[in-house]
Amino acid sequence: MSAEFLWYIPNQSAPGHRGEPVSADHNSLDTLADQAQALEQHGWQGALVGTGWGRPDTLTVATALAARTRTFEPLVAIRPGYWRPAHFASAAATLDQLSGGRVRINIVSGSDDAAAYGETEPDQADRYARTEEFIRLVRRLWTERNVTHHGKHYRVEDSTVLPRVPTREGRPHPTLYFGGASPAAERVAASVADVQLFWGEPLADIRERIERLRQLSDRLGRELPPLQFGLRVTTVVRDTTEQAWTDARARVEEMAKRAAAEVDSQRKTAIGQQRLYDLATRGEVLDDNLYTAPGRVGGGGAGTTWLVGSPDDVAKSLRRYQDLGITHFVLSDTPYLRELRRQGEQVLPLLR
Repeated sequence: MSAEFLWYIPNQSAPGHRGEPVSADHNSLDTLADQAQALEQHGWQGALVGTGWGRPDTLTVATALAARTRTFEPLVAIRPGYWRPAHFASAAATLDQLSGGRVRINIVSGSDDAAAYGETEPDQADRYARTEEFIRLVRRLWTERNVTHHGKHYRVEDSTVLPRVPTREGRPHPTLYFGGASPAAERVAASVADVQLFWGEPLADIRERIERLRQLSDRLGRELPPLQFGLRVTTVVRDTTEQAWTDARARVEEMAKRAAAEVDSQRKTAIGQQRLYDLATRGEVLDDNLYTAPGRVGGGGAGTTWLVGSPDDVAKSLRRYQDLGITHFVLSDTPYLRELRRQGEQVLPLLR
């Protein structure tokens, strides 16, 4: 299977995300649309639109960007606790129909400020059980009519989602991405996800996780097509290897100036995030160019580890992940508009 390359849309209320220049219009429709249109022009298939309470609603942002573009595919992050399955299935099907089948979905099951929108926060096991039931029901609502479901977390009676999701060859409905590193998360991915997203871990770790998930899929009797795999990682690309490392290390020095308390507060976190933080104990640079220092000074999520180097360096590393079975890549660096152009021109041609 050929690889697909997406970027990241900084769906943030506060400016300055991960070094993005601070501006009053950082999340205006014009600013975000400029990025989505530039992604189309520079060879990207779409971009992840992140979610979380206190951030702009992802489906609304994705709808606006789809209306401003022709081929851009939003990877819309959503949370089961925030959405009810039938309501979400209908909203996503509507956007998919209006956009000509361009929607992708990233299911996020991690903790959020659930009380702020009137939801309870179940423990981990129950949260992932709810997520699995949510995904199974949404998939049925997209592919069946007159759905009746009586589950532990959700109930629907004689439910038919309209408009129907437009089907394409090899795509019966929007692709469902999912992340998580705990055993409970891996069971969900192996059972019901289409794509398991990893953060930037070393090649050997990714190889181990892919093999474990494939074996788990077999043990659980997965009934869907084989699970696919994706990588969400920061890619710091400059014209030369030396320039890339100089800029990366300078940025880490700036990050280190933040208060230690701010960094420490991020350490009490999910299993997948802790895995990334722990990589720094194995070395500052792993494999050829996986930089772990950002995680020591406050980098989180996809900003915890960076692939650093020239276009050839980074493309070589991404190809090695592809050789392991990664077919979906979600890359990013700041400033977002400048870097999506640079990497679209300098990195993507080396990967196709």
